[in-house]
Parts: sequence; structure tokens; C-alpha cells
Amino acid sequence: MYLTPQHILLAGASGMTGEHLLDRLLNEPTVERVLAPSRKPLAEHPNLVNPVGEMLDLLPQLDGPIHTAFCCLGSTMKQAGSQDAFRAVDHDLVLAFAQRALELGARHLLVVSAIGANPDSSVFYNRVKGETEEALKAQGWPQLTLARPSLLLGPRNEYRLGESLAAPFMRWLPGKHRAIDVTALARALWRLALEEDEGLRVVESDELHRLGR
Repeated sequence: MYLTPQHILLAGASGMTGEHLLDRLLNEPTVERVLAPSRKPLAEHPNLVNPVGEMLDLLPQLDGPIHTAFCCLGSTMKQAGSQDAFRAVDHDLVLAFAQRALELGARHLLVVSAIGANPDSSVFYNRVKGETEEALKAQGWPQLTLARPSLLLGPRNEYRLGESLAAPFMRWLPGKHRAIDVTALARALWRLALEEDEGLRVVESDELHRLGR
């Protein structure tokens, strides 16, 4: 196992979490290459390889070797427009990306899931996140990290009224329910990527806070 990830595969680099994580990865001296497929072109960097197009079309074209993969893919019901469209991104696309990363040699997959992920939940969003986690476990990863952040704080490309109203209160909630800044999440994900212990690790939002300080 590589103690320090050198070749990274990143999905969701144009989103809020992925954008901050990409910036951190490209500024890590040990990272030699970040392969980040995206729908829209990303800012150029000498260590960035950025295939542009639809993710499902790009996955077969990606090349290795890959040491570590990060998945920051995610949608909302408003963005997706229907439950089927939401599942297509947050379940099907995540699993397709993870499978391709495994084929390219990645030994550690880190996925941004969500607080409350539970395949038995009566809440559709939480149920899909939980089903995705269970399916990822079944892929046979040597090392799998599931990060479950609470409400993410940071600049977004779209205005979300509910989150804007909830954010001031969720900043002060105790434990894993407290909102987390996206920069702290990016720091936490990188620190988790450096861990050597194989197997499954589920990281709740309160621990992400601690790791992201």
C-alpha cells in the first residue's frame, strides 16, 4: 500500500466539496497527478488531468495507475427533478465511478455520503445514501472510508433557501448534527486518505470537524 497517495482519481471536482478538495490535492507536494473527469472544464494545473464530458462516457477512457479515489458526487431532489434522476446520480453513478476506480488499481476509496444515511430509512434521500453505502461495501474495497457530513457551509453555485435558513442554527448544534465548513471537510478527507488501516471506516460529522481543524 502507498503510505502517501500520489495518483488521485476525483469525481465531483466542480461541486462545492470537490472544488475545495481539488485545490488541496493540487497543493500537496506528494501528489503527482489528479485525474478529475468533469462535465465542464476545470482551471488548468500542471498536475491536473481533466477529461471533459458526461461521467458515464468518460469512465471507460480513464487510465491508471490510481492509488486513491475520492467521490464527491451528489445531487439534490431539486437539481435532479425526480426520485429516479436523483438515484441515477447518488447511487448508480457513484457505484459506476467506484467500480472503475477499483479497476484502475485504487486501494482506498473515500466517499462523501451524508448524515443519516440508512438503507432502512423512511426518508428517500437518507435511504438512497444508505443503499449506496451498502453497495460500495459489497465491491470489496481493501480500504473504504464513508464520510457523513452534516449541513455543508460554504459558497454554492445555486441558492438553497432551506439551507440558508437552517445554517445559522445548525452551526451551534451539538455533536454530529453541527454544520461543517466545506474547507474543514476537505482537510478531513485528505487526512483520512493518509490513514493506513485497511477495512471500512465510517466517519460522522463530529469526527470530520475534529480532523478538519
